[in-house]
Amino acid sequence: MTQTIGKRIAELRRAKNLTQEDLAEKFGLSAQAVSKWENDQSCPDITLLPDLADLLGVSVDALLRGETLPETRYVEEEARKPMKDMIFRIVVDSTDGDRVRVNLPMELVRVALQIGVQVGTKESSEILQKIDIDQVMKLVDVGAIGKLVEVDSHEGDHVEMWVE
Repeated sequence: MTQTIGKRIAELRRAKNLTQEDLAEKFGLSAQAVSKWENDQSCPDITLLPDLADLLGVSVDALLRGETLPETRYVEEEARKPMKDMIFRIVVDSTDGDRVRVNLPMELVRVALQIGVQVGTKESSEILQKIDIDQVMKLVDVGAIGKLVEVDSHEGDHVEMWVE
């Protein structure tokens, strides 16, 4: 039997440790509306799908169809997007409750690295300081996209870096 969109939403929500109330609050809805989605009594408004998918950490296609691409994949040179069309995403969830989401154009990241901008500063998480963004850029240069870094610290901090 195929999993419904409601069951996928519920599963993904629980995987992110969100309650129905948390999810509802993010979209200015009632918890009952989210409950109706998860019980397949209604579906999210189409305009919510991109933000809902982002919040749940999947593509809209994965949310609707349940089909997913591998988190990290190699793209042949002739099929790669130009660097100007790529986005570098950083997700940081700290044990202090901080949730940081950064989306930057890849060209901006490349220029920042060329002029010596440091991603990890002494105020940032220790885990972020240890990630070598130059190495991530080298992976992108040879065709790697998707989730390129995922690190959990012994303190419980979580960092992900994506390139799409």
